[in-house]
Amino acid sequence: MATSIYEFAQLPRRDAASGDRPARARARRERAPGEAPVVGVIYNPRSHRNRGADLDCSISPHIHIAQPGDRSQLHEALADLAARDIDLLVVNGGDGTVRDVLTCGAGLFGDDWPPIAVLPKGKTNALTIDLGVPKDWSLQAAIEALDSGGTVRRRPIEIESLDDPASAHVFGFIFGAGAFTTATRAGQVSHRLGAFNSLAVGATALWALAQSLFATRSNPWRKGARMTIRLGASGAPLEHSGKGDPAYRQALFASTLERLPAGLVPFGKLRHGLKLVAVDQISRLTTLSVPAIVRGRAASGLREKGIHQIAASQFTLEIEDQFILDGEAFPAGNYRIGQGPELEFVTP
Repeated sequence: MATSIYEFAQLPRRDAASGDRPARARARRERAPGEAPVVGVIYNPRSHRNRGADLDCSISPHIHIAQPGDRSQLHEALADLAARDIDLLVVNGGDGTVRDVLTCGAGLFGDDWPPIAVLPKGKTNALTIDLGVPKDWSLQAAIEALDSGGTVRRRPIEIESLDDPASAHVFGFIFGAGAFTTATRAGQVSHRLGAFNSLAVGATALWALAQSLFATRSNPWRKGARMTIRLGASGAPLEHSGKGDPAYRQALFASTLERLPAGLVPFGKLRHGLKLVAVDQISRLTTLSVPAIVRGRAASGLREKGIHQIAASQFTLEIEDQFILDGEAFPAGNYRIGQGPELEFVTP
């Protein structure tokens, strides 16, 4: 949580993320009528919109707030909350904080997580946009929603390093490579200028479009990254349109979310589960149609033009450049990307 963004040195180790202990079996605790829920809060003081106001709730004996300073302290904090048999886990932070909580908590909760509420306090909050959580959602409102609100179920993306089996699996919701990695770095400029969430996505998308229209295929925005994508358990190679170098993809984007910031719908009519869109080194003419495509306006012959919209149970990726998961870069290598456990998110 405190490492430099976009410079994730290595995947977490299994012994650090799970302590080599099996995930506990968890039965939902039955509360007596009127009994207050036991709430655990992971509070990231470094998140963009955090100012400490929610910490006032720590005076309640039923609310336990942890402020881990970095990933090495996060596992211990989650283990303490798990031992308290919490009824609700609240993540106070952005998408990166959610990624770290899911990754470090996987060995503790396994497939049996408590209900989760996310307060949108980060620079990017794609998950809460998908969940329909308002920007001003408070800790108290999230606690009340456990009994009076709704729920949404989502499975995060699960990433396994095939080069390093001893590394822990990493969980998140927004995956990208190629021009997506370049765009994420450029997005930091938008953040420094005060643009966040949908505004930052829009600004970065416009810049990416301009680069793709006027740059040559040697430019990072159009060149993308050398990668091999194989689909499903059988490992069938993802077809290539022949546009540009067949060893490269201009961009790769994947998510299990069903609503994305800025109203983008890059997967076409695909909505549920793990979805990906792979873009070859497309022509400038096809690039002109990208804004309409990502808005969900139907277009014919996309695969022939170099845009592949696919639903998959899993896929493997061999890539020679960094990839991005929820705003942070991971090293080049060989990976299996699938779906993690089904999680129950509390909503207003």
